[in-house]
Amino acid sequence: MARAAPFAKFLHAVEIGFRISRSSVSVCFVQTAFILATVFLGGFAVMVLEIVGARYLLKDFGGAFYVWTSQIGVVLVALSAGYYVGGRLADRSQRADILSWLLLCAGGIIAGIPHFAQRLLDWIVLRHPEGEVIPQFWIKVDPALGSAVVFFLPCFVLAMISPYMIRIAAEKLEHVGSVSGKIYAASTVGSVAGVFVSGYFLLDRFELGTIFRSTGLLTMLLGGLCWFIGWNRTALKPTR
Repeated sequence: MARAAPFAKFLHAVEIGFRISRSSVSVCFVQTAFILATVFLGGFAVMVLEIVGARYLLKDFGGAFYVWTSQIGVVLVALSAGYYVGGRLADRSQRADILSWLLLCAGGIIAGIPHFAQRLLDWIVLRHPEGEVIPQFWIKVDPALGSAVVFFLPCFVLAMISPYMIRIAAEKLEHVGSVSGKIYAASTVGSVAGVFVSGYFLLDRFELGTIFRSTGLLTMLLGGLCWFIGWNRTALKPTR
């Protein structure tokens, strides 16, 4: 019996280790699922704002070419700035709850577009004297100004999601490449879905105000997901 005791302890330790390992795999899967879902929906929301936003600007600035050029350019600038600032903030503080508050604010702005944006666009359009020919320079630049005042800030905040999620998910330096690839792939797939869902479904079936309010709610949901990821970070941390 005395000789069997160490062997029994060994078997017990192996059983505990197996349970911990199985639990860790499950926890890692949950973390990955939440992170990929967050970046997918973030990419989706950005493209909804870009496609639907261009349609929204057309009624005030007319020429489709300059509106689309301005909208695409402003969104790309917002994404670049969001990636950079999001990466810096993620390095300074890995707390996802900071991002969650920013997303809640951005969601409120997006949901409020039907209520406040027209006043901003009217100021841009009506500052030109009535009856005078608008210079060609302003015909080209005014749509960019309108796009920037309405859509730059929310797209900027949404772009911060990807670098934040990379910082949270990449626990080991040697995993940064694969983690970054998965996150940017999920974000891009979400963007592709946003383009086609907006162009082929949302614009045909819903009013612009309804789409903006729904996208605002989606962005607030992303804020909640980021808060959840941050709150559970210790429990969801993958095994090393």
